[in-house]
Amino acid sequence: MNNILFIGEHPRTFEVQWHTHDYWELVYCTGGVGTFKFENGTTMSYGEGDTVAIPPRERHANFSDGGFTNIHMRVAEPSFPYRTAFKVADDVERHLGIAFSQAKYYYLADIKKRELVLDALGELICSYLIVYRDNSEFSEPVEQIRKLLIRDYANADFALDAVIRSLPFNYDYLRKLFKKEVGVTPLEYLTRLRMKKAETMLSAMWTRDYSVAEIAAMCGYDDALYFSRVFKKHYGCSPTAFANRHQPK
Repeated sequence: MNNILFIGEHPRTFEVQWHTHDYWELVYCTGGVGTFKFENGTTMSYGEGDTVAIPPRERHANFSDGGFTNIHMRVAEPSFPYRTAFKVADDVERHLGIAFSQAKYYYLADIKKRELVLDALGELICSYLIVYRDNSEFSEPVEQIRKLLIRDYANADFALDAVIRSLPFNYDYLRKLFKKEVGVTPLEYLTRLRMKKAETMLSAMWTRDYSVAEIAAMCGYDDALYFSRVFKKHYGCSPTAFANRHQPK
């Protein structure tokens, strides 16, 4: 069950011709966007952080105008209660992407008894896919905004309003729909993502030599003073005080 048979990686690729596999294929997109096409005429668009799971002997092709990168694997007898292709989005912490990367490493590594880790990762990845699919509760426009926020939250040039206005829906309708389904506004969601990254960085030993301005920039803020105000509002103390309290001694 959930045995990983093969793992490969596509560098920037624009087209994968029609083909089939004898086992389930799991494709995690590490960059870009593209579209899977299936022989029955259906299509499935995907982007960074998405995993597309394709059942055995399902003829398919993969196309992208701008190119995509991915990690793909074939799995024997996955514990899926599904019979057709499906797509899931990774969570905010990218746990699924981490598991794919670890599986790729152990598949290629010359390590004794690596199969023990690969078997465990196969179980983990398949379990993630079941959980994420069964908990997919967001409408298409809301999920699209979430994915863009997760992808670009650390970019200081990310223009949230412009992104929302670029979608083919009314601006106020999207904001209300997002809050209804997610529980917070798009801006609040973006801020939470940035604050979570700031918390992680300020707690890490390797960031000791970074200034507050440098950490702010890595969290999507080009104004260190504003970053510090937002951080203090969330955590009740300055970034420096938080780091002094939480970094390993």
